[in-house]
Amino acid sequence: MMYRSVSRGALAVGLLLGAPTLAVAATPETPVVAVPADPVAGTDADPAETGQIVVTGRRSTRSVTQLDGVEMQKILPGINPLKAIQTLPGVTFLTADPWGNNEQNISLFIHGFNQQQLGYTLDGIPLGDQNYGNYNGLSPQRAIISENVGRVTLASGAGDLGTASTSNLGGTIDTFSSDPKPVRGATIAQTVGSYDSYRTFVRVDSGDLGGGNAFYVSGVRQDARAWDFNGKQGGYQANGKFVHDGGSVKLTGYFAYSDKTEPNEDATVVNISKGETPGSVPYTRPFLYPNFKSAVAYLTSPQYTAAKDNYRNYYSDAQRTDYLGYLAMTARLSDAVTYDAKLYYHHNDGVGVVAGPITVAGLPQLFSVYYPGRNLASVFGGSGFATRTTEYRIDRGGIVQTMKLSLGNHDIEFGGWFEHQSSSAFRRWYALDVNNPSTPYQRPRDTLTPLITQYYSEVRVDELQSHIQDAWHVLPTVTVLAGFKSTYQFATQRVKVQPLPGSFAGSIALPNGALETTKVFLPQVGAVWDVTPGDQLFANAQKNIRQFQTSAAAGLSPFALGSQGAFDLFSATVQPETSWTYEGGLRSHHRLGGIFSIEGQLSVYHVDFSNRLLGISPNPIVNAITSGAAILQNVGGVKTNGVDFAFTLHAGPRVSLYNALSYNTSKYKADYVSGTATVPTRDKNVPGSPDWLNKTVLSVGRGIFDAQLIGDYIGRRYATYTNDLSVAGYFTLAGQVGATIPLDQRMLAKALHVSVNVTNITDRKAASSLSIGSATNTYSVFPLAPRQVFGTVSVSF
Repeated sequence: MMYRSVSRGALAVGLLLGAPTLAVAATPETPVVAVPADPVAGTDADPAETGQIVVTGRRSTRSVTQLDGVEMQKILPGINPLKAIQTLPGVTFLTADPWGNNEQNISLFIHGFNQQQLGYTLDGIPLGDQNYGNYNGLSPQRAIISENVGRVTLASGAGDLGTASTSNLGGTIDTFSSDPKPVRGATIAQTVGSYDSYRTFVRVDSGDLGGGNAFYVSGVRQDARAWDFNGKQGGYQANGKFVHDGGSVKLTGYFAYSDKTEPNEDATVVNISKGETPGSVPYTRPFLYPNFKSAVAYLTSPQYTAAKDNYRNYYSDAQRTDYLGYLAMTARLSDAVTYDAKLYYHHNDGVGVVAGPITVAGLPQLFSVYYPGRNLASVFGGSGFATRTTEYRIDRGGIVQTMKLSLGNHDIEFGGWFEHQSSSAFRRWYALDVNNPSTPYQRPRDTLTPLITQYYSEVRVDELQSHIQDAWHVLPTVTVLAGFKSTYQFATQRVKVQPLPGSFAGSIALPNGALETTKVFLPQVGAVWDVTPGDQLFANAQKNIRQFQTSAAAGLSPFALGSQGAFDLFSATVQPETSWTYEGGLRSHHRLGGIFSIEGQLSVYHVDFSNRLLGISPNPIVNAITSGAAILQNVGGVKTNGVDFAFTLHAGPRVSLYNALSYNTSKYKADYVSGTATVPTRDKNVPGSPDWLNKTVLSVGRGIFDAQLIGDYIGRRYATYTNDLSVAGYFTLAGQVGATIPLDQRMLAKALHVSVNVTNITDRKAASSLSIGSATNTYSVFPLAPRQVFGTVSVSF
């Protein structure tokens, strides 16, 4: 395979540098942003709009909204950028912790598409598809320290065709890092709060060193106790960024390090067929760690027997170490030509761990395959528990390039993206020794020898995308955009350790071989019309695909199919998921007289989603522990219609009211067959995605004080594919009060900022993320985190 990767890499570089017109889609115009211009991000700023909560992309043919980094920190210092955009129209983000850091139970929906069907970048660098147990990227909160985010931009219908992503069926979320500050200084911030949480952030800026050179370095240490059990969340992060701005050439270097451990949350299982109704199951399902003696005794107690699917595990966590870096150059070759290139590399070493009872979820059958006739309790250390791991490695690197030409009334852009990925996944089982129990903060492989290596897979992937686009300014007030992109994926799996027959549900053997998919023509066409100086109409139509996921351990991956024959049939007959997105709308910005002004956006969209892939499993709850090869099949399409309406009413520079109302209906177009049964999903709603959303943000400032109140309504969500079960909608409140105190100029410190943040003010109990894998009767639900209070003191030097 090495020679194939090298030859493809050479071909990719040739295509990107020498023959970009083979390509496809272009990056449409850039949105107006609420922060200073950042050439790395390719934006042009409107300083008059700095500090707004939401900004619309005035030149975009698509629906584009944005959240400023300063506003992010008002929601909660250290917040995940993805959780912060929950305030934007059409976004549903849920997780069981207040920062949104726990990736195991994140649920993100935008216009009916889930998180694995969206695209993600940091400064234009691809971050993968955000699948838990990721194989092709990392989460934004690991790629950048929250306080270093300059802004987050959401294209909720269809993202730029030049976005470096293989998964952006339903839009893109682009996170941009802040540049070094022009004045030398430092910031130290300390956050403390509920459940023994603390977060220490330090950033040092060099200021202008002369010759356009500046840099910053920063670091974070965070630790917090999980709110419903004794588990510690947090770790260390470090960022550094260097910028040389020579006028016609800007060079940027960025580095991120992250070493985090997140205790996972066990979902509560609702299984109507077993008598587990929403009213009878526990609200939380806490782990037993660290009381090991009680955990061992629990396995022989009546509570364990009565718990059914809601038995308690000893512990579970996700441990991730990441190194990410890029070098970028933006060169203004002439008044009409700009060239941009980014080289990047990412390494990840991770493990997901769960220590649970050996007598549940089909484990006795699995273990008996490897230890026939043995006393399993004795084999696994005598405690009654075993530790299961999924151990990951990712190495990926690539290049993203664009060339922009301004030729009269035409702004032409072309370029592309090439990435080579290498990833591996182990599924292993370890003993949990009754005399020397392990902890969730130690990787089992560092101190223990695995009793079972159930499988070991290695995957190599080459991704290549190219694009071209023309923005034709037909009139001073009318711009028409047209472009297309091409995408190519070449993936190969080698399974070096196969599961023993009978140990992997539904599997004969994991497949070996190659999977190649090519889509040469994915078009986009759109237009923008400035009807008046304050009103603009926009429209856009765009086709996109989601390339196949390529992991034996996660997601809807052909490489996780249970036999070579099933894989060969799939690769010969099944097409990637495809979407046509149509959107249009109106943007307005008007002064109302006196101190009042209003801006807003109304967008209407329709999506035809084809070739929807579904992993069909006879028992998704069991297979979440024991693993198994689901049947991956095309089950038809989804038709989506919806509308987003958002506005911000300003009363002077420091008082604003923002509100976003969204309606979405995403319905399956067909039934599907599972075994010999037909599952009636035609005209049923996509589960997990609410129909109604409403977000409100009231911001007030006076003198040294500022305050903010955030209201969030999430409508009803269906919890099965046939819509026979659902969870009710609910409303939550969060708030912040702060003060910025200027200090005497003779002092070393320049300013002191103090703030208090409260999440879930009314202490509402409700359904957070849903885990959906069944057609009927069964789903799993994570709890909503309770009210928590955090205080932050920040000093600027």
